Amino acid sequence: MHIALITDGIHPYVMGGMQRHSFYLAKYLAAAGHRVDLYHHNTSKYDISQLEFFTAAEKANIRSFVFTFPNLGTTPGHYIRESYDFSKQIWSMFEKQSMPDFIYVKGFAGWELINQKKGGKKLPPIGLNMHGYEMFQPAPSWKERLKYALLLRAPVRFNVAHADYLFSYGGKITPIIESLGVARKRILEIPTGIAANWIADQPTSTFGIRKFVFVGRYERRKGLPELYRVLKKISAVVPFEFHFIGDIPSKDRWNDKRAKYHGKITDTNDLQKLLRSADCLVCPSLAEGMPNVIMEAMASGLTAIATDTGATSLMVNNETGWLIPVGDQNALQQAIKAVIDASDPQLVAKKTAALKLVRENFTWEKIIQQTIEKIEAVCREPNG
Repeated sequence: MHIALITDGIHPYVMGGMQRHSFYLAKYLAAAGHRVDLYHHNTSKYDISQLEFFTAAEKANIRSFVFTFPNLGTTPGHYIRESYDFSKQIWSMFEKQSMPDFIYVKGFAGWELINQKKGGKKLPPIGLNMHGYEMFQPAPSWKERLKYALLLRAPVRFNVAHADYLFSYGGKITPIIESLGVARKRILEIPTGIAANWIADQPTSTFGIRKFVFVGRYERRKGLPELYRVLKKISAVVPFEFHFIGDIPSKDRWNDKRAKYHGKITDTNDLQKLLRSADCLVCPSLAEGMPNVIMEAMASGLTAIATDTGATSLMVNNETGWLIPVGDQNALQQAIKAVIDASDPQLVAKKTAALKLVRENFTWEKIIQQTIEKIEAVCREPNG
């Protein structure tokens, strides 16, 4: 097949969960022998013209088109306007190329293509992946609610309404898409995946002090204030370690000898090493899609405490960890205490189940095969 992948960047040229997912899509589609036209941009120090994070065989199947993402300042709505201008740049290049069999769009990057098809332009099937649909999930503050209502929901509704197909991770994401008026037959459910080199042979042995880890960007919806409030309730004499990975400023750190801050870790080996030394990931987010960080932690042999948002329930359950209601600080405290109080065999059983679940269901080799099969199926449809 010939697939155009239109995205707001790929990891590590642009950081983020959507970008990491785009990277693996391009990599594994190309590795499977499919032609990939990759439309993206670069904000890193790496030389994107080299695509140095792909093998020679993969690069042979990739045509890379690189654009400059617009910068319109910091006025309200700048990201929406920048995204639309970015999509117009992509369209100006796309229309000059040979048509692919399928167009896979991430976020707003294909906005102008969708607009052109709505206006009557003959284009291949367009599948849109908006990932977590956070703007239709509970907002962490009145400012976010206002931003969602005034700036984000309308453009999302437009793109969703006029794309041919909508990708969903499943879980609570599919009902959100359906609530936007999308028929179930237009929704392609495919979970995210994990690279095989992430998967540990077995969990690290659990002895003595429990080691927790939080990994995430410094933004309100990640649930740090709720986590801090819970941690401060746990007596200072209770022994555990809590490792924080992310760009958390000094002024917003928990001042306790049990807290260890590592800043942002971009090197995969360093991140894997730290995760594999821990016991439990804590993901108290108020809104998510299908977090890569949970997948990476479980692949590293950790159990997880996570809020039931997005498609988190596909990974976290009673066997693999603790799935708790969004914003329920009492449940979060009880889950953390359960990890601290668990016997070594009990904790190892959770960690082993988490690792097994990822290994058997979520490797990218399995996920890309599901993706290819669903794309091929829609391309065979009469109006595909």
